[in-house]
Amino acid sequence: MDLPPGAPVPTGDGSRARRPAIPGDRLTLGRRIRHFRTARSMTLDQLARETGTAPSQLSLIENGHREPRLSLLGEIATALHVEVADLIAPEPPSRRAALEIALDRAQRSQAYTGLGLPAVRPSRGMPLEALEALVGLHAELDRRERQSIATPEEARRANTELRLWMRERDNYLPAIEQVGEDMARAAGYTVGALTHRAVARMAAQLGFQILHVDDLPHSTRTVTDLEGGRIYLPPASIPGGHGLRSLALQAIGHRVLGHDRPVSYADFLRQRLEINYFAASCLMPRSAALEFLGAAKRAKDLAIEDFRDAFGVTHEAAAHRFTNLATSELGLPVHFLRVDDDGALSRGYENDGVGFATDPTGSIEGQHVCRHWAARVALSRHDRTTEFHQYTDTPEGTFWCTAQTGVSDAGQFSITIGVPFAHASWFRGRDTKLRTQSRCPDPSCCRRPDTALAARWSDHSWPSARLHAQVLSPLPQGTFPGVDDAEVYAFLDRHATQSPPDQPR
Repeated sequence: MDLPPGAPVPTGDGSRARRPAIPGDRLTLGRRIRHFRTARSMTLDQLARETGTAPSQLSLIENGHREPRLSLLGEIATALHVEVADLIAPEPPSRRAALEIALDRAQRSQAYTGLGLPAVRPSRGMPLEALEALVGLHAELDRRERQSIATPEEARRANTELRLWMRERDNYLPAIEQVGEDMARAAGYTVGALTHRAVARMAAQLGFQILHVDDLPHSTRTVTDLEGGRIYLPPASIPGGHGLRSLALQAIGHRVLGHDRPVSYADFLRQRLEINYFAASCLMPRSAALEFLGAAKRAKDLAIEDFRDAFGVTHEAAAHRFTNLATSELGLPVHFLRVDDDGALSRGYENDGVGFATDPTGSIEGQHVCRHWAARVALSRHDRTTEFHQYTDTPEGTFWCTAQTGVSDAGQFSITIGVPFAHASWFRGRDTKLRTQSRCPDPSCCRRPDTALAARWSDHSWPSARLHAQVLSPLPQGTFPGVDDAEVYAFLDRHATQSPPDQPR
């Protein structure tokens, strides 16, 4: 399965990681050998003589630094009058041994070694309470380390790495495509929009019931009760809405794709990408989507608004889904932009060479989009009922674009799909007479003020800038970044004791 950065991968030779010659963990094995040796009041020297091994080698084995040969393990078991199975059992031999193993592992971690502090070697005389305290402190340090999963710069770099990884694959993940298609078909999907009933069936196939509640924790989009088999969504106030179907499918996606709890911000971003892709592959299954788009291409009448309406999704969802299929299945290089009304790019993808502005980390989010690009021109139009079409001459070539605008709680935005000039012939709107020229990133294009106006006003103006709150916001923390665990657990406990309301499924 083709997976993004951060996902488990096979070994270089195409196989999974090789099993060790001796099952189990070296530290636990070593502590069990020491436990049985000391129980028989044997010294290392005595065990060394009986097994024909140097005491230093046995010391390395007992401390988990070396794995014994199977033949030596048999000799050790014979000398200690136990079975080999007793030595390789997976559990520590005692509570103290378990604490010593936990302390050893914690002190070998990168977080601890990076502090430059000496390792504590527990002696026989160290009280059990002291070991408990040391292990507890390390556990708390590890928890706090995991809470601050990434700095904003690390998060942006992780997001950039994921975007570039997807570009290498033309934004297409065939394994997830197949999973989404199979599940939708198994739930009764045939053609057109995926119904809420079909989504409920998909959840039921996994043993879950979808419930709509009006007290969903404010820091969450959905909450899944893995024990009770419930997926909680916001109230179904707008029947038939694309948003609730997509949210339910994203929650289902975590289960279908076998996600574990994210261990880094990169892992969190990868999982978000995968569940969004899964939801799109269910709402617009590959075979049905390609049948629709293929017919439109043959008629030279491709239009995102038609694709949107045919599957009952948002314009943004249709445009983004189009990028999944455009290159791999339709042979069209493409770019996608979501641009806010202040001209900042909030989401983007390209494999057609259009060239987005980037920051030093390679990130495109938040970067300025040229005022002459269709994404910006569309926001200045008065008539926004239909898609806007435009050709733009840029330093990278001429591109044809189709854009549509929308409004969110944060303000207006535009959604744009574009292709190089040579591929415009497949789209409705290719006959537009609108054409602009962009010289960006040359600052004289649209960033540098008019010379006469600058001379007139530069010394006679004092604008009060709007504060961009996100600049001061800390990166969300937690295993699931930004989620208030206390609120979520209280919510789950409250609903776990209630009988589910009768809701259409």
